[in-house]
Amino acid sequence: MADDKVYLKGNVQFEPLFHNWYAWYLTVPPVTAALNVADRYLPIMKSYANSPLMHAAAIKNPAMRGGPFIDLGGKRVDEVRQLIRDTESRSQPLLEFARALKQLWALLLEKGTGMAMDRLYDEVPDPLKGYVELYYDLNHNPSYRVFESLVYRSEFYSEDAQSVALSLICRDRQRPFILSTPRLADPRILQRKMTFSAPALDDVFRSRRQATSYQKLADAMQIDAAADPLFRDLFTAEAPSPTEGRVPDEGTVRVRYYGHACILIQSPKVSVMLDPIVSYTYENDLPRFTFEDLPDTIDYVLITHSHHDHIVLETLLQLRHKVKTVVVGRNCDGYPQDPSLQLALRKLGFPDVREVRDIEEIPIPDGCITAIPFMGEHNDLPIQSKNAYMVRIGPRSVLSIADSCNLDPRLYDHVMKVTGEADTLFLGMECEGAPPSWVYGPLFPKAVPREIDRSRRARGCNFDEASALIERFRFQEVYVYAMGQEPWLNHILDNEFSETSPSLLQSRRLIEQCRERGIAAESVYAKKELIYRN
Repeated sequence: MADDKVYLKGNVQFEPLFHNWYAWYLTVPPVTAALNVADRYLPIMKSYANSPLMHAAAIKNPAMRGGPFIDLGGKRVDEVRQLIRDTESRSQPLLEFARALKQLWALLLEKGTGMAMDRLYDEVPDPLKGYVELYYDLNHNPSYRVFESLVYRSEFYSEDAQSVALSLICRDRQRPFILSTPRLADPRILQRKMTFSAPALDDVFRSRRQATSYQKLADAMQIDAAADPLFRDLFTAEAPSPTEGRVPDEGTVRVRYYGHACILIQSPKVSVMLDPIVSYTYENDLPRFTFEDLPDTIDYVLITHSHHDHIVLETLLQLRHKVKTVVVGRNCDGYPQDPSLQLALRKLGFPDVREVRDIEEIPIPDGCITAIPFMGEHNDLPIQSKNAYMVRIGPRSVLSIADSCNLDPRLYDHVMKVTGEADTLFLGMECEGAPPSWVYGPLFPKAVPREIDRSRRARGCNFDEASALIERFRFQEVYVYAMGQEPWLNHILDNEFSETSPSLLQSRRLIEQCRERGIAAESVYAKKELIYRN
């Protein structure tokens, strides 16, 4: 088989790893990576090493879902302790960087009194000297910004922490939550030290549909004799089954829902994918679109925002060889909580990443993509790198607002005067949302007070906000999405709705209201296809 042509099996699971933790977006930019190592991963592991049975009990408690508890059943404590030692040794520059950031905040809070900042530069901690600018906001509150492009070129961005894991997956819900459990060695999983930007990954994922020399792939991945049996088991000589409808029929626009916030909008001339997250192919009782249903080329990938369920590196890196252009919102340059999506994706090997501003248009065949302002969902933090998108192809238009909240209905009045109204609306209604400490906790100089943490939720539209949006415009169809309930996403969000969950109750109420008004409406789940004829 070494010199034979092979295909990657449809049920090969890929996990990018950062210091043996599942890599998500905030582990790529150096500032957020440093703070997450120092104030998320090491504390969780040290807590487990001290009290493994407490973690095991917490994992079994539904009220603790998504919490900082390692899902290893109270076992493998020695391996976790070794990972602590390895992390502290290998990430010394990052840990020094994180300490310096905390020291800088303390300096600013003590001495940033509104007077000129000039005298403070000498007191900036050494690891940050030349990498930060100090400033006041218009209320004279002190803060700083980072020269992010320079930090990416420093010792604080180290690809040495990156590795990849490949294995076979046979069922849903078999992975622990990504923010709480490291990936330890497993005899069934092939782990390789490899940068995420490595072209060898493109070769591997391209072989899903394109027959490739096994030896060429093994050489590219530097597979030795010990790793060969695991690597060999990921491939088959059997060609994948032909997939019907990879390109829509002439004269049609097709929308396919792949789960959560991932939709693919296609005509015979162009393909546009939003927030890619795609299931693998294996036997299951829940029909879905998988990697096998994707077109050979994706012209545009649109990222709505930087939360870990909307920019999923696991999927994006597997699609890199197919993608021509990635479109992202422009960030607030240098703000720790809003690192540049463009810089990160270029570091991850995407050659064409385009930043857009509000209402900026990108022409596409027979239509355009328009970036739409995105309000809310980010715990009231100053985060700019977020967009909803309107995609027009011929006479059809789809507005996808992800988790944007209709906090001020007049916004869409202004928007629709510029863009025109849309036919089809996709909106998120996970209206409870996570507190700021969940995603951004390590970035705060001090622990978030409980009352603030409970108040400022990262949520989507509630019923009143969604209803106000729909009442203002003539949508023909409304689809509630981005609810995170597909079973193959459990490791990303680790949340489940009950029959009394506010998100479920309010989305059902909205759907009923739409139908009473003669608007087609549905909460999409697992798989959905819409065909529009021009």
